[in-house]
Amino acid sequence: MSTQRVFVARLAGCSVFDPAGDRLGKVRDVVVIYRKDDPPRVIGLIIEIPGRRHVFVSIGRVTSIATGQVITTGLINVRRFQQRGGEVRVMSELLGRRVTLVDGSGDAVIEDVAIERSRLGDWDVGQLFLRRPRTSASPFAKGTTTFAAWSDVRERLAPGQSQSAEQLVATYSDLKPADLANTLLDLPDERLIEVAEELPDHRLADALEEMPEDDQVHILEALGDERAADILDAMEPDDAADLLGQLPEQRSEELLELMEPEEAEDVRALLQYGPDTAGGLMTSEPIVLSADATVAEALALIRRHELHPALAAAVFITLPPYETPTGRYLGTVHFQRMLRYPPHERLGAIIDDSLEPLSATVSAAEVARLLASYDLVSVPVVDEARRLVGAISIDDVLDYMLPEDWRSHDDSTPASTGSVA
Repeated sequence: MSTQRVFVARLAGCSVFDPAGDRLGKVRDVVVIYRKDDPPRVIGLIIEIPGRRHVFVSIGRVTSIATGQVITTGLINVRRFQQRGGEVRVMSELLGRRVTLVDGSGDAVIEDVAIERSRLGDWDVGQLFLRRPRTSASPFAKGTTTFAAWSDVRERLAPGQSQSAEQLVATYSDLKPADLANTLLDLPDERLIEVAEELPDHRLADALEEMPEDDQVHILEALGDERAADILDAMEPDDAADLLGQLPEQRSEELLELMEPEEAEDVRALLQYGPDTAGGLMTSEPIVLSADATVAEALALIRRHELHPALAAAVFITLPPYETPTGRYLGTVHFQRMLRYPPHERLGAIIDDSLEPLSATVSAAEVARLLASYDLVSVPVVDEARRLVGAISIDDVLDYMLPEDWRSHDDSTPASTGSVA
């Protein structure tokens, strides 16, 4: 599959539609975040909806960017867009910036930016369309144009100008979530909150998931209500439920009301279970398919890079609907079993129905015993009607069984982060 490329200037004013074909609004800008050694990554679009309100749509909710139109997954959050630290608007801020070409051929101005979709589904900044200064005094003369990769240019800084906020955040781009969490917790409290406010939502969410609960609560409460809700949206539903469970009930409900409706619904479902039960440990977003789906379709879903490895080890087969709570649970198809069959094989023909799913009310100790006894990395969880409501992975059980302060006893050497003081 070839890489899809779209020039941002051509997106301005493009209509945005939901899957039913209803028009939601029009594109006003593209939002990116800088990274240390790679081109900026696209994180979403700014959409103008009726009433001239500008709202943010995560790039993960965009299913198609074609000539003259953008298709999204459906519902969008209508909260007014507020730019976060580290976020850069391409049309408003990046176009028109002066850069220096690293080959020594001089300066140029960014006139357009191409964003490219990789085979993994990410959108990154690709080529830059640059215009060099004109070499003639004639008022009709224009500078020559050229294309360049992001790595071929450097942004110009005035003498004495400090590193931009987005470039500061980029120094964390190579850190794994656990290392980022440790780096943040090593900072003085005031600096910790300052850096947390600068980090993009998904990066801060990843880091919070790796922190002790007290630190999670402290950072979340230091953020504004809407930013806190955005962070909870970006967290895994089970981690968001655990965090909200540490807050007073009224505060938890306030944040749930501000979250995306679909995300809040998943979290509410998890909050009804006790923390020491299968329901309290599970995630509500396992891979669910029909018995008529093929091995090829299942493997395509497993390849999604954002999926946790433990959840990618198996897909769960149910009757419709295929979002939790699903129709009746039928069985599991393990990744290794899929590799033994041709791509066109139906999953219904290779189901493993020998392992009974767990009830959502089963104790966490029983979950751990089952995983250990059968060498499993994940297990399905069903309700009284045998509908699939989630799945528990081995890391969920480890997090529960380890002592609360286990992260503070990590003697490993963190990755180099540079100066953050």
